[in-house]
Amino acid sequence: MEGMKRPEAIVLPDSSLIPSDCLISPPPNQFTHEVARSQPFYASRGLPSGPPTGQFEAGAKVVLLYHDGGELCRVVDAAGHYVDTRFDGLRKM
Repeated sequence: MEGMKRPEAIVLPDSSLIPSDCLISPPPNQFTHEVARSQPFYASRGLPSGPPTGQFEAGAKVVLLYHDGGELCRVVDAAGHYVDTRFDGLRKM
């Protein structure tokens, strides 16, 4: 179309993808907790060694799957992201 400009395509790095072993399908439709404040999440298991994989917004609904008493816990959100995030940023529903 004349006069229409297309944006330049960008290829995101592999690190921008969530690994397939960190996705649950189908995602849950019932939740146990809500994110109290905006906070990062990490797809890597154990202590995060790099930048966050993504960000939960305040009010995001999650299912708490595992918490051993440390600062991080394992949750799954409505999109099926099976990730680590800070436990103290969650509020029981």
